Amino acid sequence: MRRLVMWNLQTLDGCFEGTSPWQLDFHLAAWGEELERLSLEQLGEVGTLLFGRATYQGMADHWTKETEKGPIADLMNGVEKVVVSSTLAEATWRNTRLVRGDAVLEVARLKREPCRAPGRKPDADIFVFGSARLSDALSRAGLFDEYRICVAPVVLGAGAPLWKPGWGTRLRLLDAKALATGAVVLRYAPRTEA
Repeated sequence: MRRLVMWNLQTLDGCFEGTSPWQLDFHLAAWGEELERLSLEQLGEVGTLLFGRATYQGMADHWTKETEKGPIADLMNGVEKVVVSSTLAEATWRNTRLVRGDAVLEVARLKREPCRAPGRKPDADIFVFGSARLSDALSRAGLFDEYRICVAPVVLGAGAPLWKPGWGTRLRLLDAKALATGAVVLRYAPRTEA
């Protein structure tokens, strides 16, 4: 079974974007050499990137134009991607497959499938970037094996929360690392005991 890992940046007050879609200026407060290195390491672990429709469209729009950004752009454009959507007509970003139907059932099935990406291990991890609505559904279904959150040293005061109301759980800390930018990278696993 492949592991499902969430990777997201959020503000100290829990926003994963500002008051309007793709308002992500706070990412710059966390970005630096350490986060770039971590991004490259994580992309090296990824077998598949998983997106909901809105994040997929934003990421595809951004990364298909980033041809001179070097290794991160190369990895983002080259890695296998899956977008879960019932409304998207087609997925045109290179190496992307469109999956329709119930997101929870489809992702549970995807976790059981071997990775199809050339040069990646059959059990390579599935990472979810952004995709707060999809992440909420997958969290409620207990499908995440790990949550990786970079907390930027910013309080927005208003914005879209990463964690949606009505769901809660206890997590087990795996690692915490402070970055020179003042951001903190937290790694958690779901608690398995009752």
